[in-house]
Amino acid sequence: MMIAMYDNALLTVKEMSTADALTIAAGTPGLDLMEAAGAAVAGEVVKRWPKRSVVVLCGPGNNGGDGFVAARLLLARGWPARVALLGDRAALRGDAAVNADRWQGETVAFGPEALDGDVLVIDALFGAGLIRPLEGIAKRVVDAVNTRGLACLAVDVPSGVDGDTGEIRGDENGAAIKAVATVTFFRRKPGHLLLPGRDLAGEVIVADIGISERVLSDIQPMTFVNGPGLWLDRFPPAAAVDNKYTRGHGVIVGGAEMTGAARLAATAARRLGAGLVSIATPQESFDIYAAGDPGNLVKVIRDGPAFADFLADPRINAVLVGPGSGVTDRTRAFALAALGTGKPLVLDADALTVFSGDPAILFNAIKGPVLLTPHEGEFGRLFDVVGDKATRARQAANLSGAVVLLKGADTTIAAPDGKTVINEGAPPTLATAGSGDVLAGFITGLLARGLDTFDSACAAAWLHGRAAAHFGSGLIAEDLAGAVSFVLSELDIQ
Repeated sequence: MMIAMYDNALLTVKEMSTADALTIAAGTPGLDLMEAAGAAVAGEVVKRWPKRSVVVLCGPGNNGGDGFVAARLLLARGWPARVALLGDRAALRGDAAVNADRWQGETVAFGPEALDGDVLVIDALFGAGLIRPLEGIAKRVVDAVNTRGLACLAVDVPSGVDGDTGEIRGDENGAAIKAVATVTFFRRKPGHLLLPGRDLAGEVIVADIGISERVLSDIQPMTFVNGPGLWLDRFPPAAAVDNKYTRGHGVIVGGAEMTGAARLAATAARRLGAGLVSIATPQESFDIYAAGDPGNLVKVIRDGPAFADFLADPRINAVLVGPGSGVTDRTRAFALAALGTGKPLVLDADALTVFSGDPAILFNAIKGPVLLTPHEGEFGRLFDVVGDKATRARQAANLSGAVVLLKGADTTIAAPDGKTVINEGAPPTLATAGSGDVLAGFITGLLARGLDTFDSACAAAWLHGRAAAHFGSGLIAEDLAGAVSFVLSELDIQ
């Protein structure tokens, strides 16, 4: 499991620096790593574009050293390459200085005029090493690349993007280069997946430059890209002796008005394998729920104490409160009743909003396995934290004691111990009413099957995005539960 998980590891800038240092300490010269990095960049250029003029923007550090290598190798292959160096060549140090001395081609003045002509740009300015916003001539050149719409290949991380957060340094006054693709090394960084860095990086190519996988055991990364390698080996297998009770019983609280939300979630939970799903409904909405999908059980539950009594059934092993529940005293009471049972619980949508006036009541009630699934608006009403998305999700998990799934195009899942997973591959077609209810239902179904809270959140988020991608254009929420069957088959999940 650990080896598979490390395949999904994302390394922070500091962790990647440690990986380099450990590799060098083990006997691989830094010059060899830089040569391999530059070769990977040059190779990607040759693979991706027909021969054309190339300008390599080289910065004052090792990212610039990679650029000098790439320029030298391209020139040797007959590509008309030139270098524009930011700063004084005499100020270069270490391996970057060595590779600058090896460069025998043309070096031009660093400025927007270096971009004249129909050039391909290699961005080897700063990569992940940038610690402040772009400014001065560097910012002007980056702005010129973007304004002119020049094709650009970034080295490591597009200059101006924070490799850990995906944010543009300098916020609204900052600048970052927009790349067609980015060549990074050994492992991706969080900033390659978190927005806006993900969009600015384009396609990310991970190159092997000779760093041993063994360094990951020393680094022990805590951030990962979502994928089956993280959770598939713990997915509960189907057995011939299974029955509907051994597959788990999930309970979903239905609201009085937005009845479609709970029904979508219930169908999704059953698609993910829950043997039974019950919808707890107010009396006035019983007929609506009962006339819906015949596979859903429907039970009238009057109030919080009655809900607690219902959940006392030992066969019930997963609960969802929130989708379409309404911002009401009933929703709050049901959420607290569910929290009191200590059973695996998902709190979504309205079940989060009802605690916005006093989130401490919610946090103090969390004793068992709980997953909170807010979008940004709901998150902001519960948590007074700042920072990038991954940092805020980790802080929220630590404050609440729950696993937090912070939704979005770069959905981020964090556990109280700091372990963080970033989802990728969710298509924009998921921006449709009810898709969040289906996600909550997927999670509930996995909890009912026995997957733990963190794994359920990760697996459901990945399956949700993959199902949407499989279905394609014209997606509505009702399509997701059916489409996920094809994804489960691809993974050989019964």
